[in-house]
Amino acid sequence: MNGNFDDLKRRMDGAIAAFKHDLASLRTGRASSNLLDAIQVQAYGTAMPVNQVATISVPEPRMISVSVWDKSMVSSVDRAIREANLGFNPIVDGTNLRIPLPELNEQRRKELVKISHTYAENARVAARHVRRDGMDGLKKAEKDGEIGEDDHRKRSDQVQKLTDETISMIDSLLSEKETEIMQV
Repeated sequence: MNGNFDDLKRRMDGAIAAFKHDLASLRTGRASSNLLDAIQVQAYGTAMPVNQVATISVPEPRMISVSVWDKSMVSSVDRAIREANLGFNPIVDGTNLRIPLPELNEQRRKELVKISHTYAENARVAARHVRRDGMDGLKKAEKDGEIGEDDHRKRSDQVQKLTDETISMIDSLLSEKETEIMQV
């Protein structure tokens, strides 16, 4: 079971990591290079992430800078950013694009909070799926005679504790993100 418990822990940590990644892609009042993660650029006949055709940096709290490596790709990167419906209007300056972040209005902040709640619920569901798999494995091990009833109960408690800790971490991350979004 120890190897199995380690696998459950790794999968729970994976749910938290995926949730953190989802939260990082949400735009708060501050600039972050993660805001452009989901944008795909048509480059060399295929769709590629922006960070594979340019260097992304954050020179100021409300500005993202995109330095395109290949001069012929500048218009494709500009178009991809504009068409991503993130509300960004890049300013092209040679092979660099400066993206000023506009202030978030109250309605948009509330939408972002709702989206973050959806991400949190998805992460909680993922954690519960891992718990279910762990419990099913314990039931099977007990049924097959690999562990006794006491062992089953003790290990079930461990799986439940791990699940509770994971969901608590998700709730804590959500609360931090909500605060960050709603700060004016």
